[in-house]
Formats: sequence, C-alpha cells, structure tokens
Amino acid sequence: MAKRHEDMKTKSDDQLNEQLGELKREAFNLRFQAATNQLEKPARVRQVRRDIARIKTLQTARSRDAAAK
Repeated sequence: MAKRHEDMKTKSDDQLNEQLGELKREAFNLRFQAATNQLEKPARVRQVRRDIARIKTLQTARSRDAAAK
C-alpha cells in the first residue's frame, strides 16, 4: 500500500485527475453492485474510497504549496 501511495506522489496533476475520475467511476459501479447484491470483493469499496481520499489530499497539498509560492 505504501508503494501505491508513493506512486501517487510522482504523478502529474493531469494523471491524478484522470486516476481520480477512474476511481470515482469504479466507486459508482461498486455501489451499484452492492445495491444489487452482486459485489464480489467488498474490501475493494474501502480501498477505492481511501485512494480517492489520498488523491484529494495530495491535490489539496499541491494547491496549497502553489498558492504559498
């Protein structure tokens, strides 16, 4: 998991936005599967939510650093 977090830090803003979009689509699909009782990996929901939070946190930190400069 730490490696995935380090990979996020090295990505550009555009790459992070693209990954965020993909994760949001996946989260939507997982919620839909959960509602219809077709969810195969319940732990994936938590993992996706945390990855979304990591990206948003990183984006906020980057924008804060850019504003400080």
